[in-house]
Amino acid sequence: MMERQEVRELLGSFLNENLSQIVLSGQLEKEGPKKLCLRPFLSGGVLRFQAEEFRGKQVFHKNMEQAEAAEYVSGLLGVRFKQAQIEASDRSGVILAGKKGGFTGKVRKKAEKIRSSGLGNVSAHNRTKKYILKEGIPVPFLIDLGVMTSEGRIVHARYDKFRQINRFLEFIEDVLPQLDASRESVIVDFGCGKSYLTFAMYYYLKELRGYPVRIIGLDLKADVMERCEALARKYGYEGLTFLVGDIASYEGADQVDMVVTLHACDTATDYALEKAVSWNARVILSVPCCQHELNAQIESELLAPLLRYGIIKERVAALCTDALRAQLLEAVGYRVRILEFIDMEHTPKNLLIRAIRQGKPLDNEKEVKAVMEALHVEPSLYRLLFGGRAER
Repeated sequence: MMERQEVRELLGSFLNENLSQIVLSGQLEKEGPKKLCLRPFLSGGVLRFQAEEFRGKQVFHKNMEQAEAAEYVSGLLGVRFKQAQIEASDRSGVILAGKKGGFTGKVRKKAEKIRSSGLGNVSAHNRTKKYILKEGIPVPFLIDLGVMTSEGRIVHARYDKFRQINRFLEFIEDVLPQLDASRESVIVDFGCGKSYLTFAMYYYLKELRGYPVRIIGLDLKADVMERCEALARKYGYEGLTFLVGDIASYEGADQVDMVVTLHACDTATDYALEKAVSWNARVILSVPCCQHELNAQIESELLAPLLRYGIIKERVAALCTDALRAQLLEAVGYRVRILEFIDMEHTPKNLLIRAIRQGKPLDNEKEVKAVMEALHVEPSLYRLLFGGRAER
């Protein structure tokens, strides 16, 4: 018979780059989890382990390093689960909890011809497209929003939405270092609509990564916000709130760490960006749409032959709008990148403006003004940040 410390040491010997998975099964508590799977993954080149705990139709995630994972799994054996089945590239194992205490364990080496590639599995797992929210694992809000079935299968007609949600979570993952995991971060999502991405953001940050967050979804559609609020309460998402409100007039928060604005139409994006700057928000994620303002202003003798074509003028104006927005954010102390974002609802590809506050403004005033004068344009964000604040 083995003691729990020996079980912990045996598990620890498997928790390396060769591990495929550890599955805990044989539910011991009627109200407890039905199954738990532990798998390795690479994050920033560091090997970590993710536990997926299945409770009814819900799945809860926990990410750990090697020592914590060994302690976590060994602590569940004999308490919540009867057995652990372990699969690695070079060997397999089984650990059984005895009825009167103690454990038995068996480890078998795999024949050379059936061995998998160890770390290559983890690397390949990262090279191939691996979604943050995985197909086959039920996620409550995706089921209620019609993206998943109760078994975790993606509804065929909503696969583009599933891809979009995961692409958005990749952007959230990239800005995690900007959020303080030791205190509550406040995030405002302007124009959240049906809130697929708002729910995904909360689920990822709070449920999967354990960040203390308070997320406020804001939209003008009262019936939609009422439904989203009801869903948030249904899932027990205490840190997620939905309110009816306008971007320009919202005054419900004094300090905001991150502002998300997806598809705020035309100049509504500018008001959201100005609001984020006034809060000194550390992160801004914005996907603009319907950039009409500059289309009505833009004039250029040099470009006149090109702007004669309506669709070309529209696209040039939209690109100039977002490029100037990026430059104006740089001018007030943000480091900005413009990235491609999948979105099937508006256009096949959209641009995402990602701005990280760095404190030191870019000295680009002359260049920005020269472009504005050459194109005979004055974006709303320029007036809001540099010319209109005192008048509001």
